[in-house]
Amino acid sequence: MAEKDASTKKTALARTVKDKWRSKHWFKVRAPGLFQHVDLGETVASEPEQVVGRTLETTLPELSGSADAAKAHVKLRFRVERISGDGVAEARFIGHELTSDYVRRLARRKRSKIDTALTVTTKDGVRIVLKPVAVGEQRLQTRLRAELRHKIVSILTEEAQLRTSPEFVREMLAGDLSKILAHGLKTLYPLKKIEIRRSIVLGMISDEIPTNEPTPVAEGSVPPEPTPVADAGTGTPA
Repeated sequence: MAEKDASTKKTALARTVKDKWRSKHWFKVRAPGLFQHVDLGETVASEPEQVVGRTLETTLPELSGSADAAKAHVKLRFRVERISGDGVAEARFIGHELTSDYVRRLARRKRSKIDTALTVTTKDGVRIVLKPVAVGEQRLQTRLRAELRHKIVSILTEEAQLRTSPEFVREMLAGDLSKILAHGLKTLYPLKKIEIRRSIVLGMISDEIPTNEPTPVAEGSVPPEPTPVADAGTGTPA
């Protein structure tokens, strides 16, 4: 009799688990316009409201669909903000981080590692926490490390003010900001490597993706005068 009751309970439990799984739905997760609305994957939930707030992580090559292993150490993080009318989970970019293995390889023995953290504000008012890491070829004096750290903060603060949040994020992920930092710091000391090892976006980045394609001009009309572009190094019109 006891064996029969146990068997009945097991069957009922299995049926309950199966029914709960059947009630769940798969939701596609879509990246913001900053990343051209590519699919990030799928997540399962019983109700759409359960999906909002979930975070997803992917690497830069996975997101772009490329086989570029040189960027496999860059991990991007997204958070679902809402469910669109077509049932797709819309996510926003909330930051990135370099893999711990990659960061450890940067700072090998007899090399100085300079860590710092700062919060910058972009041209369109979005605040982003940055955690850069710089590596010297040899051990550096305390005073020089302090000067390098101060210069890093100064350069990143200025570069953020010259760019909108989409522009700043794209240049950060592409490594362009690292090149600007290396160029600005070489008068103090030619660093072996400098990277933005982590970022945390505190605001909402616009979905607008700036383009360099010319705007079509109607026949017979006069094209507008080009807007001067700020130079990345000096902040003065080109």
